[in-house]
Amino acid sequence: QVELVESGGGSVQAGGSVRLSCIGSGRALVHTVMAWFRQGPGKEREFVAAIDWNSNPYYSEAVKGRFAISRDNTKNTMYLQMNSLKTEDTAVYFCAVDASGVAVYTTAKDYGFWGRGTLVTVSS
Repeated sequence: QVELVESGGGSVQAGGSVRLSCIGSGRALVHTVMAWFRQGPGKEREFVAAIDWNSNPYYSEAVKGRFAISRDNTKNTMYLQMNSLKTEDTAVYFCAVDASGVAVYTTAKDYGFWGRGTLVTVSS
């Protein structure tokens, strides 16, 4: 089993920055794929970014060039640096892990472990 806990959410003005963290426990996450998803008000959960076991990043078009995903396997932790935030980035951000690590997926159903989420609110 893997337990994931997100932190770092909060309120920020448009154009600002926020850094999210996701700490895992229960097993080492070094050979897994880790990802961030988000769910805005009245919207479905959507893929934001993922990072594979070699720290190769993958981004949705909506955040490419503004967000940066990274991981520190020594700390079992993943990060999401969010810059140039827009009001449409307002959402609950979820950390997810695919323990198989065989491929990088962008659909929520392919991730077996989830955190409870952290809210990011971007105001104009």
